[in-house]
Amino acid sequence: MSIAQQAPNNKEKIGVQTFALVIGFIVLAVKFYAFFTTNSNAILTDALESIINIVAGGFGLYSLYLAAKPHDEDHPYGHGKIEFISASIEGSLIFSAGLVMIVKSIYNLFKPIEIASLDTGLILVVISGLINFGLGHYAQRSGEKNSSLTLIASGEHLKSDAYTSIGLLIGLGFIFLTKIYWMDNVVSILMGVMIIYSGTKILKKSVAGIMDEADFALLDKVVYHLNDKRRDNWIDIHNLRIIKFGEKIHIDCHTTVPWYFNANEVHDELKLVEENIKDIIPNNLETFIHADPCHPKSCKSCNKQDCKVRQFAFEQKIEWTLENVMKNEKHFL
Repeated sequence: MSIAQQAPNNKEKIGVQTFALVIGFIVLAVKFYAFFTTNSNAILTDALESIINIVAGGFGLYSLYLAAKPHDEDHPYGHGKIEFISASIEGSLIFSAGLVMIVKSIYNLFKPIEIASLDTGLILVVISGLINFGLGHYAQRSGEKNSSLTLIASGEHLKSDAYTSIGLLIGLGFIFLTKIYWMDNVVSILMGVMIIYSGTKILKKSVAGIMDEADFALLDKVVYHLNDKRRDNWIDIHNLRIIKFGEKIHIDCHTTVPWYFNANEVHDELKLVEENIKDIIPNNLETFIHADPCHPKSCKSCNKQDCKVRQFAFEQKIEWTLENVMKNEKHFL
């Protein structure tokens, strides 16, 4: 997920999710009308996914409201992780819907049902697919801009719904032309597989957030920038970690500074480290930087020219990499 370059807008996030929920009810009505008109299992699969959209969208709306609340005594890191839970529920529901429709369609291969008015069904599928794609693109863009996993998950789900509508359109078009009605169940099974895949992707992202999985792409950007802007007083940076709480990003690390610095000097150096991290993550950043005193073994890689207590001559600068900055140990030659 990309990092927002402007402050996340909670009102926009809630507004987009509310709009998606309202449109979701309209699309649901269109799809169920198409199902009752045609009696097609494939269209029913599409309609059931819309029910999932609405249920997940309602919980997503509540999670965005909760995530926007400031931190309190009970939740010192804020309420942002509710978005990961919301996305995991949506992913689970999507997965379940796909599984149910596969089972139903396999059953109807042996117990066929009559299908009618496919021409009307095709038109309604096209209309609902276009609506879902446009709405999904809008929600996903807003989610990326505002660092909201809930909106990104909703957008991806709506777009995947639109993609399945394309497959549904092709399948129903083939059935309409050939009159091979048992193919409706085959199309439904294929759509079920696609829906399960979509739900699995959302589940994977949400579990990664709940488990605080490392964002190596973001870590690498931070390390590269700090290495490029490093000062001689920053002898090394280690034990760097990044945790995401919804839109908020928490970073903690250890910075080794000259052992003889007083408290004000140490504070100033750590403040500069924080300011440099903000170049990469300008909004909703929370940092905790621990100061470590340098060690005589640090001298060989310390390029501080005005150090009057140096015990070993400078030999070589140690470049900061993802590997050595994430380790919980100072850098020595």
